[in-house]
Amino acid sequence: MNIVKSFRTSALLLAATLLAAAASAQTSTWKIDPVHSSIEFKVRHMGVSNVRGTFTHPSGTVVLNDKDITKSTVEATIDATSVSTNEAARDKHLKSAAFFDIDKNPTMAFKSTSIYKEGGKLMMKGDLTLAGVTKPVVLTLDGPSAPQTDAKGVTRSGFSASGILSRKDFGFGANAGPANAAIGDEVSISIDVEMDKQ
Repeated sequence: MNIVKSFRTSALLLAATLLAAAASAQTSTWKIDPVHSSIEFKVRHMGVSNVRGTFTHPSGTVVLNDKDITKSTVEATIDATSVSTNEAARDKHLKSAAFFDIDKNPTMAFKSTSIYKEGGKLMMKGDLTLAGVTKPVVLTLDGPSAPQTDAKGVTRSGFSASGILSRKDFGFGANAGPANAAIGDEVSISIDVEMDKQ
């Protein structure tokens, strides 16, 4: 009887190990390449024109499920101090306590909560922390691209994401006085990410 029990236990342990190995083989970990990744945004000014800006050097980790993309995850950090609209005075105002308040909130963060298909498109929902406030946002995904390996043996891939967020949802700029009233509520976001396989 002990031999039978021992055999069953060994078989169960072997099965669990094989299942874990199979699950592990389906996923791969990728690091976002800050040098080849960027974030652009666009917002209306006075209802008559668009102001565009960028953030540089985002970083983070993507865990890609090779069999089921909807089981993948994304975590990213964005350097709020890198905000640039090509106008020094405006950038200084954006970095102040009226908007990003970079002294207290030097970074923004994003963590995916679900990836799903809708209307033939791949969508990603996640929590965005902006100026200390965390709210859910939804992005449309394009990719990931087919992996390419360079001469140094580094395997790379990439994806793009886009979406619209509401400043009011985050209370972003609510204390900025006349400047807040001059800026549209909707902010369009366009993200390009290159990532390296670990």
